[in-house]
Amino acid sequence: MIRKFFPLDKNYVLESAQLSLEASLLHYLVDFAKVEYLLRTNPLGIKDDVAEKIHEHKGSDYRHLHDFYLNLAGVFRFKNYQHNQLEFTFDGRDPFDCYCEEWTIAFKKWIKEFCRHDNFIRAVLDLTVFYPAESPLLMVDNRMHAFLNQHFDVKIHPQKGIVRKMA
Repeated sequence: MIRKFFPLDKNYVLESAQLSLEASLLHYLVDFAKVEYLLRTNPLGIKDDVAEKIHEHKGSDYRHLHDFYLNLAGVFRFKNYQHNQLEFTFDGRDPFDCYCEEWTIAFKKWIKEFCRHDNFIRAVLDLTVFYPAESPLLMVDNRMHAFLNQHFDVKIHPQKGIVRKMA
């Protein structure tokens, strides 16, 4: 993989790292949500239609979670990297690799926190396992968007970007 970036633009390197990890991290999110859902709603492992559908789901089509992922990645950059300068690492590692590791740790930590909320788990499953063909994507996507806004106490504007909510 060839990476082009400006050597002093931290946000560009970080965003590139985040985008390179999207498929694997969204796979982690869906798997984690499926396991959490089954542990909460079916701890005995009884075979029913819902449990079967979850167990049979092997899909890797996460395009319906793409906007959520981009918003969460943006929140991470907003919360952790207000400045734009690359930091020097004295261990000889590439900044791209450092950001990949840092983003992966933060993403997995947040997903574990988010999955404590039943409405988040259900929204993830609705967008992947149970995606209803007759339901507009916008309604489910709005639940994910509202969850991020509430959890991080921010507003995500398409034109303005991410801003802190005012009291």
